[in-house]
Amino acid sequence: MNFGALGTALVMGIAAIGSAIGIGIAGQSSIGAWKKCYMVNKAAPFILTVFAGAPLTQTIYGFLLMQQMKGSSADPAFLLGLGIASGLAMAFSAIAQGKAGAAGADSLAETGKGFSQYITVVGLCETVALFALVFSMVALG
Repeated sequence: MNFGALGTALVMGIAAIGSAIGIGIAGQSSIGAWKKCYMVNKAAPFILTVFAGAPLTQTIYGFLLMQQMKGSSADPAFLLGLGIASGLAMAFSAIAQGKAGAAGADSLAETGKGFSQYITVVGLCETVALFALVFSMVALG
């Protein structure tokens, strides 16, 4: 068995699982926020879609790292460890981002204020995945 290839596949898969969970969390909140708006005959802000979709980027990061790992001649055990660790970092980033996006969507729909503050927190969660991507690419050489 090629453990390096397994690690290469796992980084993408684990990151995508995190994205799916994060999107589900933020998406449910966005839908609930829209429902609250409709119930009081208030315009439902389409911008909530930004919160719902934000965790999708971790899948892209997983894909980019997977491509980099495929071309690597690093030790297979290292690639396995890197794939699991980086994939988990990206997944947990996406889940945290989904939770932050859920709170932001609820708050924005209710108050109509604070988008820039809410999206800043969502972006901070994103930074963890970006660090995992970049530091992993640096570790590959």
